Amino acid sequence: MQKKKKPKFNVPNLGFFGSVKARWRKPRGTHNKKRIGFQWTGASPKVGYKNPESIRGLHSSGKREVLVNNTKELEGLKDVLVRIAGGVGAKKRKVIAEKAKALNLRLLNMPDGATKIRFAAKPAGRRGASA
Repeated sequence: MQKKKKPKFNVPNLGFFGSVKARWRKPRGTHNKKRIGFQWTGASPKVGYKNPESIRGLHSSGKREVLVNNTKELEGLKDVLVRIAGGVGAKKRKVIAEKAKALNLRLLNMPDGATKIRFAAKPAGRRGASA
């Protein structure tokens, strides 16, 4: 079973004013066209857009995601996708990635060679100096 497709829920005047950001806020004004329900204002969130409970929270590949903070949490996992928590540092991240590879688990937020890119040497020279 696949997730339903849903439109972007945006505030009115999104493309009209530069100061209006792409985000959702419930329209509460008395004369607000979106609150009244004019079709040209775009879709508003409703219960009908909800997915069935069995597939809610799944990754787009159809598998469950598991948030991992350390290597112990990897033990006993099968047929899931692993996402390393944001607070985990580069050294532990590397250890978790190696263990996940050994257990044939797919990592979502650590591309190959990410640690090499993150700690690349900065170019020598003064700031603002032209060559």
